[in-house]
Amino acid sequence: MIERRAFLASGCAFAVLPLGGRADAVARLAIRGSLQQSGLVVGTAKDAAVTVDGQSSHVSPEGLFAFGLNYDQTKSSTVVAKFDDGKSETREIVPVVRKYDIQHVNGLPQKFVTPPAEVEERIKRENALVYEARKRDTAATDFAQAFDWPIKGIVSGTFGNQRIDNGTPMAPHFGVDIAAPKGTPIHAPVDGVVTLAEPDFYLTGGTTMLDHGHGVSTVYLHQDELKVKVGDAVKRGDVIGLVGMKGRATGPHLHWGMNWFQMRLDPSLSAATPAPEKG
Repeated sequence: MIERRAFLASGCAFAVLPLGGRADAVARLAIRGSLQQSGLVVGTAKDAAVTVDGQSSHVSPEGLFAFGLNYDQTKSSTVVAKFDDGKSETREIVPVVRKYDIQHVNGLPQKFVTPPAEVEERIKRENALVYEARKRDTAATDFAQAFDWPIKGIVSGTFGNQRIDNGTPMAPHFGVDIAAPKGTPIHAPVDGVVTLAEPDFYLTGGTTMLDHGHGVSTVYLHQDELKVKVGDAVKRGDVIGLVGMKGRATGPHLHWGMNWFQMRLDPSLSAATPAPEKG
């Protein structure tokens, strides 16, 4: 069994001091998680109202809140906590710049690279369902834990890479691909609630989304079979589906994605280990 490391102990975690503060100051606003581009950031500010870049943030009774750093963000994000006693603290979060590669994928059925006109409306309807599911802002705080990898296997596609599919430039790859045999069980990486469970989307095949609270969600694509339905509460380690290759895929694998509302994030930066166990 993989030993879970604390989220703060991640190799990409950083300590952030109060703006203009001293190293020995007692900070009431704490920031942890990955500060790289596309990272999920978790903060703590008990008994405070928090804004991120001027927008109000959902803060739990324990003081937990979350926000993301966009995949290409270079401008700093400003976090302000105004405490109930009238005091406040501010952090300037400067994203660590990442270098993304170019990945060529060949052998895809052309209908998935340039979909025919007759399926365009279907794709729009399916994208709208995903968009709506990502709007949820629930009270759960499961996002604050280190995530397990959902399957064992080999990482075959990393987050943010520019995709060239059958020679056609595509949008960046906003997820992590893990190659594994068809039928491999997919496990929930932390607790969550199923907000989307569709067996056969055109581009993504069997698609499941889990809500982890405060706008943080994860998604599981190209499944051969779903094992959960919308509204199910799942625990870390529960089987939610089986690996497949439905939709735009050249072989059996799991595409694992993460979002903070509509912002695409890299789930591997929130994982308990740098890579999954090999299957």
